Amino acid sequence: MGKLIQAANRLRKWIIPLAAAGCIPWGVRSQPREAAEDSVQTFSLDDCIAYALQHQPGMNQSLIGISIAKTTNAINLSGWLPQVSVSGNLVHYNTLPTTLVPNTTNPGGTPATTHTGVVNTAIPELTASQTIFDPQLLYTAMSAHLFVEQAEQYSDSTKISIVSTVSKTFYNLLFTLEQVNVLKEDTARLGTDVHDTYHQFVGGLADETDYEQAVITLNNSKAQLRQQIENIGPGYASLKRLMGYAPDKQFNVTYDTAGMMKEIAYDTTLPLQYEKRIEYREIETQKQLAQHLTGYYELSFLPSVSAFYNYAYEYENNSSSQLFKQAYPYSFFGLSISLPIFTGFSRLENIHRSQLQEQQVDLAEANLKSQIYAEYTSALANYKSNLYNLTLLQENRTRATNVRRIVSLQYNQGVVGYLNIIVAEANLISAEIGYLDALFQVLSSKIDLEKAMGDIPYSH
Repeated sequence: MGKLIQAANRLRKWIIPLAAAGCIPWGVRSQPREAAEDSVQTFSLDDCIAYALQHQPGMNQSLIGISIAKTTNAINLSGWLPQVSVSGNLVHYNTLPTTLVPNTTNPGGTPATTHTGVVNTAIPELTASQTIFDPQLLYTAMSAHLFVEQAEQYSDSTKISIVSTVSKTFYNLLFTLEQVNVLKEDTARLGTDVHDTYHQFVGGLADETDYEQAVITLNNSKAQLRQQIENIGPGYASLKRLMGYAPDKQFNVTYDTAGMMKEIAYDTTLPLQYEKRIEYREIETQKQLAQHLTGYYELSFLPSVSAFYNYAYEYENNSSSQLFKQAYPYSFFGLSISLPIFTGFSRLENIHRSQLQEQQVDLAEANLKSQIYAEYTSALANYKSNLYNLTLLQENRTRATNVRRIVSLQYNQGVVGYLNIIVAEANLISAEIGYLDALFQVLSSKIDLEKAMGDIPYSH
């Protein structure tokens, strides 16, 4: 009788925690929160990606970069427009300048000295100029669209990275949520086993060790369940960071595991096309910029030519109070030509350096192709192996479920011991979690393969 009382006490110890575990919703969607359920947003994978493309700080920085490139071009190209300025000088002579003039009374003698000019002068002047040809401006005009294209390519690269990282983080979170659901089912089954084993023990149909093993197995399952539930919070935190979502706000994720099975297919016979990779397009833009820079240095041997027009409104008077009574305007226009003759061979060295930089870009392109090919072969191998692994583990899950059902019937009929239940349950949990892991590994490896192929869609 004492053993029965002890067993009953132990039974109460696991019944209460099990009931508490049962209070946790079976369809875990998000981390625990105090907010009302209807006030929390629900995001699918596409929703998470769309939100990230609008709110992720890195994404917004890249968009600002495009605007900066366009504004910089406008600033640099402004030199082609007429340049108009106004300047002025106000001068008061304490002593007028001295000039030597021929001595009319003594033509061969010492020149006579005289003071020239006016004590007070004020000259406001309007100056206008128009560049006709300038190597620097010509280079800017030819390269302007490439700088904008470079900024846009960086933005596209950021989008691709966001789609990739958000998708894989989303799948990691789903794996945690699905593990929670699997372990809840495991805990429920083991709870039923404990209940049945206890009554069999009390009725003398089972040994006390069966009951003890059932409780131990249940406690282990509950510990695994609690660990996975605690992992939900960090999973959401990682996803929020990548989305640019406020840390203090909550949201749920919605997903269809069965629907994901339809998304795992990818045509592995498609050829690798380097030009589809954003990195390849970026390096092509760098190559064009390097070529234009070489062309600019070659044009630096040509002169800069501009036209100018000046209009001055000169005021002169020896009396400060009468300075602006009379004006003497004048104007002129002309051409300005600047041609450096010798610059210490700097122009030749600039051309040489720019040509070397072109060679660097060519070598970087060759290295990039090797890198892309290595990424492609690795991603393709991972995808194929994960897909094959998913097929096997899907079969294992079906078989393990069937074995667990049969062993449970055999144990209830007294054909096998409880150790068979433990082994069958462990195999079932391993098969179910292994299948889920394989499913999300396939989805993640598909993302890597699409990225390697340059096929990740980033327009949302």
